[in-house]
Amino acid sequence: MTSVSGMALASIPSPSQAVWHLGIIPIRAYALCFIVAIVFGVWLSERRWRARGGEKGVIGDIAFPAVIFGLIGARLYHVVTDWQTYFGPRAVKEPYQALFIWEGGLSIWGAVALGGVGVWLACRRRGLSVGAVADTVAPAIAFGQAIARWGNWFNQELYGSPTTLPWGLEIDQAHGGEPGVLYHPTFLYESLWDAALGFALILAGRRMTLQHGRLFALYVAGYTFGRFWIEGLRIDPVGGVDHAATLLGLRINQWTSIALFIAALIYLWTTRRRTDRTPTPSIEARETSG
Repeated sequence: MTSVSGMALASIPSPSQAVWHLGIIPIRAYALCFIVAIVFGVWLSERRWRARGGEKGVIGDIAFPAVIFGLIGARLYHVVTDWQTYFGPRAVKEPYQALFIWEGGLSIWGAVALGGVGVWLACRRRGLSVGAVADTVAPAIAFGQAIARWGNWFNQELYGSPTTLPWGLEIDQAHGGEPGVLYHPTFLYESLWDAALGFALILAGRRMTLQHGRLFALYVAGYTFGRFWIEGLRIDPVGGVDHAATLLGLRINQWTSIALFIAALIYLWTTRRRTDRTPTPSIEARETSG
């Protein structure tokens, strides 16, 4: 137990290590969390696709290019928005370390954007509706993010401002923490938010007619709404230096959340009258909209 100014009654400890070695092979917790997230996401998406009338194995075929493109996009967004860490006079890492994805720094914005390109290419090759696939995988993405965020816990990153709440997070000095100070576990906030969003999307998909990418748009709106306020709590530095890019007092990730939230709402509103009497992906795959 750790106290801060005598107010906090308990705390969340950070892991003492994030890497284990199997002989000469490093086993990194951050990478393991992402692998578990991907495997679970593909499994859930496949189940949802089959339940909606889709062909077996389709999601697995789509997942490969989506994951490859998504990882590239996730890292690119991180490096572009946090370039000072790797380049310039204030750099705390070597430029080649921008390739070290296992050290942390995978952005969901880049993952969804470029991963979406991989999905589009795979759907085009198979003649599938992108909207049908997007609606199928939306809850799985939310659950996958909930799992992947625990990689940030192992890396002692994605934490917020000091707090006296009983669930404050302990952070080592090597990762920007101060002795006796607890921090908001923003990684945990986002993980719980994403898990709740995943269940909400499944429920919404069962109770409402949300096709043609509308369930995915609901995911975007729900995720960005939570990400905005969670991002506002963050103070975690990179390499010991606070390089979080800001504009007009808000982090770039907050502005991205605002833009995507508005875009999702616009899409939901403009497609509110668009319905289909045959909602299964096997039927929707024949549409030319894919």
